[in-house]
Amino acid sequence: MSLRPYTLTFDAHNPRRLAEFWCGALGYDITLDNGDEVAIEKPADARVLPLLFIRVADEKVVKNRVHLDLAPDDQGAEVKRLKALGAREVDIGQRDVSWVVMADPEGNEFCVLTAR
Repeated sequence: MSLRPYTLTFDAHNPRRLAEFWCGALGYDITLDNGDEVAIEKPADARVLPLLFIRVADEKVVKNRVHLDLAPDDQGAEVKRLKALGAREVDIGQRDVSWVVMADPEGNEFCVLTAR
């Protein structure tokens, strides 16, 4: 088979701002910025899927159907750091779980797991 994932794409009102948040969160670098599309990649690691942020006009209205699960060394420290970057904790009905559900500056949910 010759098919492989190329990027994980996010709709965004402000692609640059959202890309900068995720660069800070994941240690990625911006590798493309044409105003309407901003791509970020992990430096020198071709095994990690790049993220692409594309400008859209429509609003996000429901919970994401796909999200990132992030595996930290220290969940509490990472949640605090992500909040300082602009993320917030959100309640999507998860109840009593070991992970923390958060949203990026444009409301895209992601989970911060316990240490793996």
